[in-house]
Amino acid sequence: MKKLAIAGCGKLGSIVVDAMIKGLLPDYELVGVYSRTEDRAIMLAGKANEQGMDCQVADSFEELLALKPDYLVEAASPAAMRQWAVPALKNGTSIVTLSIGAFADDAFYAEAMEVAKENGTHIYIVSGATGGFDILQTATLMGGATAKFFNEKCPQGLVGTSVYDDSLLTEQRTVFTGTAKEAIKMFPTKVNVTVAASRASVGPENMQVTIQSTPYFKGDTQRVEIRNNQVHAVIDVYSATAEIAGWSVVNTLRNISSPIVFV
Repeated sequence: MKKLAIAGCGKLGSIVVDAMIKGLLPDYELVGVYSRTEDRAIMLAGKANEQGMDCQVADSFEELLALKPDYLVEAASPAAMRQWAVPALKNGTSIVTLSIGAFADDAFYAEAMEVAKENGTHIYIVSGATGGFDILQTATLMGGATAKFFNEKCPQGLVGTSVYDDSLLTEQRTVFTGTAKEAIKMFPTKVNVTVAASRASVGPENMQVTIQSTPYFKGDTQRVEIRNNQVHAVIDVYSATAEIAGWSVVNTLRNISSPIVFV
């Protein structure tokens, strides 16, 4: 059995626990959870332990690593990922991460890659609310690729950002155009998928991103397009809620332990 830990105990972490309860992750045992909101960690551990698991609530991230998990599901934030990645990898713990925005920073990306290599660990970048990483990587390897990303959101999804104003409630508008690297700086927790798609293809400085706000729109549309002189691919994903991100973690964990892997 592989030891699993979860850092970030919101809805997405809960989806992973629910999958374990349903028997979808039979090769893993949940050994610990950690959240900066302790009540969430206690609730998630309680849910697991009611089903016969032996899951501890860690008081700190260091305490979580002391449980020596083989895999860490990170479902917190890019800022947390920047803080946790190197200690986890040095601990012998591979990371399955949703907070790919942290890797828009080339220096951090290179550091995490080197530390993982030195310690025989891995970072698994899940598809979240987008997909097609296989074709993005393949088309890029062929050479001469260009890529762009389109994201459609509801106005409420932009509240608290510098682009929001009440006119968005009634007016469709393009609120951002630029690179994936620029997008994640402006929207630190809202466009992780753009960085994921860019790292799978042309890089954060070369992936062109457009974000559109649409009144009365529900959910998210993520559309990534890549071209070279032989291939033109469009991956278009609509999701009504963020649950697809949690289930993509479940799918990644299943692939890690499966004798047959779809790539």
